Amino acid sequence: MTFDFFNVPRIVFGRGAIARLSELVPADARVLLVYNGRRVGVPHLVAEFRQRGEPTVDDVDHALTVAHENECDFVIGLGGGSAIDAAKAVAGLLSNGGAASDYMELIGKGQKITKPAVPWIAIPTTAGTGAEVTRNAVIGWPEKKFKASLRSELLLARVALIDPSLHVDVPPDVTARSGMDALCQCIESYVSSGANAMTDAIALKGAALASTCLRRACDDGHDLEAREGMALAALMSGIALTNAGLGAVHGFAAPLGANFPVPHGVVCGLLLPGVIAANMAALKNASEANRRITSEKYDRLDRTLVGGLKQCEELVHTLSLPRLREFGMAESDVEPMVELTKRASSMRYNPIVLPDRVLAQILRDVL
Repeated sequence: MTFDFFNVPRIVFGRGAIARLSELVPADARVLLVYNGRRVGVPHLVAEFRQRGEPTVDDVDHALTVAHENECDFVIGLGGGSAIDAAKAVAGLLSNGGAASDYMELIGKGQKITKPAVPWIAIPTTAGTGAEVTRNAVIGWPEKKFKASLRSELLLARVALIDPSLHVDVPPDVTARSGMDALCQCIESYVSSGANAMTDAIALKGAALASTCLRRACDDGHDLEAREGMALAALMSGIALTNAGLGAVHGFAAPLGANFPVPHGVVCGLLLPGVIAANMAALKNASEANRRITSEKYDRLDRTLVGGLKQCEELVHTLSLPRLREFGMAESDVEPMVELTKRASSMRYNPIVLPDRVLAQILRDVL
């Protein structure tokens, strides 16, 4: 077995950890804050950019302009995955030059990032994407009707500062969809064709935490034990996905999120049960080795998750996630979305290739 393993140099985790922010920012830093949602005191702040919604190439370029105008040399991303991904992209562009579109996979110029990002700190205020420890920044390009990534280990944050007490005021609907993203990422990275022994251990533990803590965190946002469990699950999901890759659920998320105003976590929650079922059904046509390994992994997940794999479907119902038609998607959109989904980078890590008709039925089932 051979594999590379990427992670941020330092993780600061725990209740009240935000109080340590001042010791993590150099005294001579000129800080750009990229944020959404809750604010905290930021040392050496000279400029800020509020990220509204999921980041686009225009958002990143605008934030980059703010950074240049204020001679910023240090970035803090504070908020959900959208703010953290935007901050990650800006930190990378500050050192590498150019615009977001120059480095975008699939839909941009695809230039390589060759210089380390300027120092930056990721501070998540939701438990979901794990963006604080990933090496890619997911950016939308509305004109191209797609989301893709700037990707390099050189984009990794200098510090991931995770304080579950910052999550207590997150409303139940945001907690639900963020948490489903974390659970989905753990499951997809565990069964990914790019998985290894390290990611297996991390992803399985993260999935177990999410299955135990998500409903509790939704029911009582001030349950700090549940918030801590979800923050750790999200962190683990980010570490696992950046080293193992994801799968068809996140393959769908790229075009759906770019073409409809559907939150990323809603896509994950809605599609996860259908993708699991489709993968398991398709295993009968897989190679003997793939069938054995993937079946064993799904069996292990079923034993590990509270309520088993069926819980994924039950969570969608319990958490009242809206269906895709509520975001404007119609039957006529199914085939075009399938075509776009096949271009997504995550699809190459799905444990088995799913035919177009199966992908289309997965979407129809959640319209």
